[in-house]
Amino acid sequence: MREDISIHFENKLQEARFLERPNRFLLRCGLPAVSANSPSVMGEEIVEAHLADPGRLRELLAPRTVWLRPVNGTGRKTKWSAALCESPAGDSLVSIDATLPNRLVGKALLAGALEEFAGWSLVRPEFPLGGSRWDFLLKSPGGRRLLLEVKSVTLVEGKTALFPDALTARGAKHMRELAEIVRNGEYEAAVMFVVQRDEAILIQAAPQIDPAFAAALADAVAAGVNIYGRKCRVSLTGVTLGEQLPAG
Repeated sequence: MREDISIHFENKLQEARFLERPNRFLLRCGLPAVSANSPSVMGEEIVEAHLADPGRLRELLAPRTVWLRPVNGTGRKTKWSAALCESPAGDSLVSIDATLPNRLVGKALLAGALEEFAGWSLVRPEFPLGGSRWDFLLKSPGGRRLLLEVKSVTLVEGKTALFPDALTARGAKHMRELAEIVRNGEYEAAVMFVVQRDEAILIQAAPQIDPAFAAALADAVAAGVNIYGRKCRVSLTGVTLGEQLPAG
C-alpha cells in the first residue's frame, strides 16, 4: 500500500453477546444493561442488530462476543448494526460488514493507493453493463477500460481464506459474465477478494462449498480476468486495507 486506507468507526463499538440469527440480515444479541444510577452491570438487554452480510457465517456467528455499532437514522428498524465478531480461536477480530470492502477499495482507488491498479484511474462506481452492475469502472491513460468486482471474504480455515462460505448463484453469474466480457474484447476485468481478517496467507475458491462458483472463477481466469487478493487489519476503532495475498 502506498498509504494506509482505513474506515474508522464513527462511534465507539458496544461489546455484546451473540444469541441468534433470526434471518440473514438480523442478529439478536445481549447487551450488558447498566443502571442509570450506577455504572455496575444489572443484567442483559436483548437487542436486534442489522447484519450487512448475507453469507452463511456459520463458523463466526456462534456463542461468542460480537461488537455492535450504534446507528441513528430515520426508517431503520434497529438502533444497532453488527460490526465485528471474535474469530473462532478467540485471538483476533473479524469484520462482518460485507459493504466495507467496497468502501475500502473505492477509497484506495481514489487515492491511487493500490499497486495492482497503478496507472488506472477510477471513472465511477456501480457501472451498469449487460445484465449486471459492476462495482467499479476504471480507465487507463491509453483509453482502456476495466471492470473491477470486489468480493468480501470472512471464512478462513487454517491460514487459507475461502470464498464463498455459502452457495452464491449471483457470484457464479458474475464470473461467467466477466469471462464473456473479456472474450468480447471491449473491456478488461478483475476481481479483488478482500479478507476481512488478518491471519490468512492466501485466498482460494471453495469448490467443496460451491463447485459452480469455483468452476466459473477458473473459466474467468482462463478468459483473462485478473484475480487479486488483500487482507485487512481489524481493530475496535476501524478496519485498514492490508497487504496483498495470492488469490485464485
